[in-house]
Amino acid sequence: MNPGVLSAASAYAIWGVFPLYFKALQEVPPLEILLHRMLWSLVFVAAVLGWRRHWGWLREVFGKPRVVAGFALSALLLSANWFIYIWAVNNGHVVDSSLGYFINPLFNVLLGAVVLRERLRPVQWAAVSLAAAGVAWLTWQAGSLPWIALLLAATFGLYGLLRKTASLGALEGLALETLLLFPVAAAYLGWLALHGQNSFIAASTSTQLLLAAAGPITAIPLLLFASGARRIPLSLLGLLQYIGPTLQLLLGVWLYHEPFGGARLAGFVLIWSALAVYSLESLWRAWRAPAVKS
Repeated sequence: MNPGVLSAASAYAIWGVFPLYFKALQEVPPLEILLHRMLWSLVFVAAVLGWRRHWGWLREVFGKPRVVAGFALSALLLSANWFIYIWAVNNGHVVDSSLGYFINPLFNVLLGAVVLRERLRPVQWAAVSLAAAGVAWLTWQAGSLPWIALLLAATFGLYGLLRKTASLGALEGLALETLLLFPVAAAYLGWLALHGQNSFIAASTSTQLLLAAAGPITAIPLLLFASGARRIPLSLLGLLQYIGPTLQLLLGVWLYHEPFGGARLAGFVLIWSALAVYSLESLWRAWRAPAVKS
């Protein structure tokens, strides 16, 4: 298999089975899981940077306040996305979470049109309209907006927009984001420890090890994704990204027995149809491009 395909597919597969990891930490409050994810991600990334002796970029970055401010904002968006996802998984909303990542590619298209002033092609407008119809149907049949899915799509979409224009790679960017979040995470965990409310201290050894594993579990798929993204066409990467939410949906329905009846399925079918239209049009344009150039 193409190493780029293997790397990207592995990243999406790991993200797809994240519910298994967070469900194993249900005894720990979602906010504490988030704080430990920040803390141990920094520890792991710092170890990788130390092994590679790759520290010089930090001096340059902290001499550029606008870059630091941009990554502070992306760090806030990333932590919001992480918290919503952790809370959703541990409160029986794995299916809703999967919907957020199915919507995300089309939300990115909409962001491109609104923020970057990109002109959408008619087929892209059709895909966005189909997805909007799916969200409207889910809202009508549930009596409320699918806010978990919409917040996940919005926070990750905006985060991706910021990182798209950022000057740092995946490893350096994650290192800077977690470094900026570290003081908040360490201070709050210290406050919890002082008041006897730190779940890590009272937890079993297995739970402590699982929390510490948040570092590599967070960083490894990001590094795999960055490696794969450099080696394969964007159109193929766009198709591979559906591995993650598909695995999450299957876990939510088959393993955790979350409701997924006919009315809800109809909304998902509309959104899947939108993704199919969008993906097929992207593949067709990618296939035509070499022919046009020749």
